[in-house]
Amino acid sequence: MDILDLSQNELSGNIPKSLSSHSWRVLYLSNNRLSGPIPLSLVTAASERNFEGNPGLCSSIIKSFRQCPPDSGMSKDVRTLITCLALGGATILLASLVCFLYLKRKKDHGPCLKEKSWEVKSFHRLTFTENEILDSLQQQNLIGRGGSGNVYKATLSNGLDLAVKHIWLKDSHASRRSQSSKPIQSKPDSKAKEFDTEVRTLSSTRHVNVVKLYCSMTSQDSSLLVYEYLPNGSLWDRLHTCRETELDWDTRYHIAVGAAKGLEYLHHGCERSVIHRDIKSSNILLDGFLKPRIADFGLAKMVQANGGKDSTHVIVGTHGYIAPEYCYTYKVNEKSDVYSFGVVLMELVIGKRPTEPEYGDDKDIVTWVLSKTKDKASVLGIIDPRIADASKEYATKVLKIAIFCTKTLAALRPTMRTVVQMLEAAEPSQLVTVAIG
Repeated sequence: MDILDLSQNELSGNIPKSLSSHSWRVLYLSNNRLSGPIPLSLVTAASERNFEGNPGLCSSIIKSFRQCPPDSGMSKDVRTLITCLALGGATILLASLVCFLYLKRKKDHGPCLKEKSWEVKSFHRLTFTENEILDSLQQQNLIGRGGSGNVYKATLSNGLDLAVKHIWLKDSHASRRSQSSKPIQSKPDSKAKEFDTEVRTLSSTRHVNVVKLYCSMTSQDSSLLVYEYLPNGSLWDRLHTCRETELDWDTRYHIAVGAAKGLEYLHHGCERSVIHRDIKSSNILLDGFLKPRIADFGLAKMVQANGGKDSTHVIVGTHGYIAPEYCYTYKVNEKSDVYSFGVVLMELVIGKRPTEPEYGDDKDIVTWVLSKTKDKASVLGIIDPRIADASKEYATKVLKIAIFCTKTLAALRPTMRTVVQMLEAAEPSQLVTVAIG
């Protein structure tokens, strides 16, 4: 039989597959309650009326019916197969990505840190274990990158937070190759020198405004420095990149005084004076109460016991902070740090970076400030607009100290002891007292 009339039978659901497998000359399915796609095998040029009266049907060919969704012509089994293949492909891709990242991390970090032999030197009473520090060296704990290594945040089981600087002293692969041959005697590279300098400097310093170094950990090819963790980042971040919390003048002033006292301690309070050589706002870190700590002593120098000054034929430091005499004498002394600190004071007062395009070619913040201090009005005009008007008079007092610190002739610059005294005299409450008196 080639003719089948199933119209007006209250049929519902999809058109059965069994009907599609037979070559019907005429198939009537009109005026039922059928739904879903009309099989392509049942569609003929004159079949439109054979399916009318079924509002639930759809077709991608018969234009009088609504268009079927893209995958509606697929069987449930086909759709399930495609879904499984898609999920399987995604799982394989994810697994491959995880393996790639694991192998890349293993390549970058060399052998497992816990497999290394570590020499630990403590400079304060330690309340944590070696493994707690090593476990913190994970990508998710990375909080900073520097020229000498990465910095990680370590949260200990006792709730204490620490900062861990990881320094690769030499290529780990070369190190492993050299283990099978005779050790080569060579000078330590620049990273090793910076590590030794920082440990030597910070292991003997004890001051509230100098970052605390808890311990150092060294292996054959890398070293770790474990510091106190300072949650508010650097002064540079607060002034130039993080604007969520503005620094009012009172906070800026106390940061200036605290940093000055830390630098005064290094110059005048240590058994051998320490010259930092890289004083800048990014090396002044802030604790939870925005109290400053001087950090990063990788370039520091200790004044020789005979009173001589260290010199070098390589200019170190950061552009915009380097004292002018250092560029042609290659000699470093305490007055070089004073100049750099004067630049930091200018950043605190005017809110600008040490180098900006608006200063002009081959000019920095010092030359720009000097060009804007011809009269009181112009001085007030360059004060950071984020500082309240009521505090700008006090800010100009600190700006004058900054100009004094950045004198071109080093001999005319004050010592850090004098800088602290001048800053304390410029305290807003002190100025108010004098004005009332």
